[in-house]
Amino acid sequence: MQHMHELITHYGYITIFVILGIGIIGLPVPDEVLLTYLGFLTSDGEMQFLPAFLFSLAGALCGISISYLLGNKLGEPFLRKFGPKLFIKEATIHRTKGLFGKYGAFVLLFCYFIPGVRHVAAYVAGITDYSYKRFAFIAYLGAIAWVTAFLVLGNRLGTKWSLITKHLHQYIWFMVILALVAIAFVILYKSTAGRRERSGTR
Repeated sequence: MQHMHELITHYGYITIFVILGIGIIGLPVPDEVLLTYLGFLTSDGEMQFLPAFLFSLAGALCGISISYLLGNKLGEPFLRKFGPKLFIKEATIHRTKGLFGKYGAFVLLFCYFIPGVRHVAAYVAGITDYSYKRFAFIAYLGAIAWVTAFLVLGNRLGTKWSLITKHLHQYIWFMVILALVAIAFVILYKSTAGRRERSGTR
């Protein structure tokens, strides 16, 4: 993580955007560890929480959107040909297709919290011609929840942020709860804004 810290120090918040973007596409980036570490950096004042959140979210949204478009435009042959080069295993592709076929939207919503699956879910959605508008709504909500959960976790853990790498399974329910709260907040906010807009036009 020292090398990552040097990159962030040298290039600033844009580093977060780039690293998380390529990580979502499939390159071997320790996404959760990076987000938790960023949360720690916000706790000691080395970074500000809001810019860290916005650049992390932008990277995640960009990465998963590119994955969807690649799957939609180039199809399954692309994923099977270049998947191994992106460290995406055949077994992961098969498992994600099964989960997506069975659970659909829920897979897109929570795929970020499942290592491996988050790298494939958007490709599968694109390959199956899943509606982009629906994909974006669900997957982007999931991204908000994922980024929020790990940044807040790292911020709360402080100097003990590295515990996440050793005890990830112990925090998974905490993160899922944070994810649900974040999603509920976004939905409530949009619903309230929509009601205000409708009442203002009357």
